[in-house]
This record gives sequence, C-alpha cells and structure tokens, in this order.
Amino acid sequence: MPKRRLAILGCTGSVGRQALQVLAEHPDRFEVCLLAAHTSAAGLAAAAATHRSPFVCLTGAAAPPELPAGVAFFPGADGLLTALERSQPDAVLNAITGAAGLAASSWTLGHGRQLLLANKESLVVAGQLLIGQARDSGATILPIDSEHCAVHQCLAGANPRAMRRLWLTASGGPFRDRPLASFAAATPTEALRHPTWSMGPRITIGSATMMNKAFEVLEAHWLFGLPSNAIEVIVHPQSIVHSMVEFVDGTMLAQCGVPDMRVPLRYCLGHPERLPSSFQPFDPVRWRQLEFLPVEPERYPAVGLAYEVLRLGGDSGAVLNAADEVATAAFLDGRLPFPAIVDVVARAVRERTPRPIRSLQDALDADAEGRRLAAAAIDGEAAARRSS
Repeated sequence: MPKRRLAILGCTGSVGRQALQVLAEHPDRFEVCLLAAHTSAAGLAAAAATHRSPFVCLTGAAAPPELPAGVAFFPGADGLLTALERSQPDAVLNAITGAAGLAASSWTLGHGRQLLLANKESLVVAGQLLIGQARDSGATILPIDSEHCAVHQCLAGANPRAMRRLWLTASGGPFRDRPLASFAAATPTEALRHPTWSMGPRITIGSATMMNKAFEVLEAHWLFGLPSNAIEVIVHPQSIVHSMVEFVDGTMLAQCGVPDMRVPLRYCLGHPERLPSSFQPFDPVRWRQLEFLPVEPERYPAVGLAYEVLRLGGDSGAVLNAADEVATAAFLDGRLPFPAIVDVVARAVRERTPRPIRSLQDALDADAEGRRLAAAAIDGEAAARRSS
C-alpha cells in the first residue's frame, strides 16, 4: 500500500509540531512531502531534516534556511501555492494561523484533495466559497478542532438530517471565575494562562475572550450545514467532553477525551482507521464529576457576536476575523485593554454593509477593510483613554 503524502502547513506551531510527532510514530504509513512555516527558519530546517521533506516554504521570509541537500525552497505566500503544486500532496494539514491560511485551504479543496483543517479562520472568512469548492471537486474536510472533530465522530453513520442540535463545549478560558469588574486590569500574561489547553498566543487569547468559540460557531455552521438556532455553546471547565450531538429522537451522543490535540490529530490523520496512542486516555473515574454551565453574555460577548455575523451573512465573517487579529495583537502589545478586544471587533462588524464573497479577492478585500476599521477603532479607544 503506498504511503499517504502529506503537506504540513504551520509545521513549527503547536498543532504542526504535534502532527509531526504523530506522523513520526507511523513512518510506514505516511510521507511528508511539504513543510511550511511563516518565519521560523531554524524550526523548518530541523523538521525538514527529521522528516525528509523534499519541499519546504517560508511564507514570511525570502532567504532560505540551511537545508539538507536536494530540498527545494519556496519563499512567500505565492511560493506556498507553487510548493503545493510541485509536491502534489494527497492531503493538506492546514495549521496556519489566521486569514493567511485561506489560500492554501482554497487550493486544497479546489484540487480535490483532503483538507485536514486546523485553520478554522478559512471557514470563518469564506465558508460559503470553500464549501462550494469542496462540493464541486469532491474534496473532503476533516476538522482538527477538538469540538468539530468530536461532532464528526458523533455523526459517523448517522443521517445528518436526524441531528436536532449541536452543543459546542468551551472551557471558559483563564477568566471563567474572574470578577467582571477587574477585566480592564487583565494582562496578556494572565490571559495566556489557559487552564486546560496548550496553544499558540492568538487562539489562547481567543479562548479568554471566547472569540475562538465564536469562530467555532461559524465553522460548525459551514461544516455541518446547521442553522444558527441549532448550534449551542456551553461552558465545560474540565474540557473532557469536546462536543455533543442531540438527535431528533432525544438521543444525545458525546465524544470524550483528554484535552490533548494529539487525539483529534490521530483521528484525522488516520481516518477512516484509528491510529493507536501511547499516552494515558480519558479516565472516567478520575473525571467522575463533570460540569456544564451556561455562557454568561456579559462575560463572553463574543459568542453572541457569532450569531450576529451569521444573520448578517456575506463577508461579515472575514471582517470579524480580521478585526480580531488586529485587536488581539493590540492587546498583546499593551495598546488595548482586554474588554476592548470584543468591543473593537463588534464595531468593525457593525460599521459596514456585508457584501457577497464570490472569489478569494472578495475575501481579501473584506479582510483589508476589517483591519482598517479595527485600527481606527483602536485609535479611538486610545484617544478616549488619554482624554479621560
């Protein structure tokens, strides 16, 4: 049986590194044909040497790192698409952060390849466009997000029309029990202390604001074809139940597992088979008490914003993501207080009339406008603080 050829995009990030760990355990089944990173030249070179990838790309740098002999290097965002053409993967694991991952998702689905999607922003920004590409080409999407991977497993063998409701669980992040009155004093260091997951900075801040969960509401809408009133969010502090599916007959299925990205990675990489693991699985005796709590709108206004974006439609998801990227960076740089992240994003979303996305360029135009609106809102916030 020929080895499955995989492109790992975002290979030096948290998800990318863990994916390579899983692949290294099964050298007889997988071949890494392309590795891509943004600016982590040393990490990319080390991964290329370890996994013997014949093609590599740095999307944020023009000069190649020191690579093993015979490895072809491609620079820049356009270079990534060229590298995908040259390497011809069977499947693409897209773990790029933010809207920068959209073009690679579009290439994968447009070419009928399987997309292992950790870059949820692709669907947030241009879900209708990408789902249309997948439908036209026959490509499949396997979601690596633990919540959507859980739903995919709960739906195995089920008629999707029998699904009544989807429950996305959220840990509640590091500020789940923090007094609301103290949110303005929250620091980046505090916001980056996630209680259960180990992730990159942007997604960790998104867990604190619950903007990440807002993105997952949009992702669920596109992946599973559900209307907004069939997608619920609940807080589950232990992060053991990753999602639940309620069927029309009253049956509820839940997928459980330890909060470790290697679990959904193994599922997606091995699908339709399951790759064995060597780490300690979920222990029901240890976790005999599991909590499920309602989302507090005052604590997590980002969740409500997701449903607003679904009602608005068009390119409002692209604006949502772009504004959040800008606002999160401003918070991490100390230029914006924590509660203002969602305020800035909401202002950007509401300040314009949504337009349809018929092409990648439409999505990129909306992304640019969202960034501009967010930057203006941040400047306004700073001016208001100076005058107060």
